[in-house]
Amino acid sequence: MLEFIFEFIFQVVFEFLLQLFGELLVELGLRSVAEPFANRKERNPLLAGAGYAVLGLLAGGVSLIFFPRALVRSASLHGISLLVTPLLAGGAMSLVGAWRRRRGERLLRLDSFGYGSVFAFGMALVRLLFTS
Repeated sequence: MLEFIFEFIFQVVFEFLLQLFGELLVELGLRSVAEPFANRKERNPLLAGAGYAVLGLLAGGVSLIFFPRALVRSASLHGISLLVTPLLAGGAMSLVGAWRRRRGERLLRLDSFGYGSVFAFGMALVRLLFTS
C-alpha cells in the first residue's frame, strides 16, 4: 500500500513538473511572438482554447523526444496524470497570472487556470497514449 502511495505521488509530481515546464516555455515563446501584435483586441476564447489544446498536444509530442518512457510505470496508476496533473498545472499557471498581474505585466490567456489546464491536458493525453 505504501508503495502505491509513493508511486502515485511521484507520477503526479513528475508529470506536473514536466507539464508546467512545457507551459512556461510556450508562454515565453507566445510572449515573444505576440509582442508585435500588442494592440490587437481579444479574440474568440473558444478558438484560443482549441489553440492551447493543439499547443499542448505538440508539446507532449516534443516531450516524447526527451522522455520517451513514462516517468513512473505502474499499471494501477495508468491514466491518473490525465486527471490530476492538468488541474495542478492550471492552478500553477493561475498563480503565475496573479504574480504577473501584481507586477503590472500583460497577461496571456495561458496565465489562467482554464487555459493552463487545457494545455496540460493535451500534453498529458499525448504522453498517456504514446509512452510505454
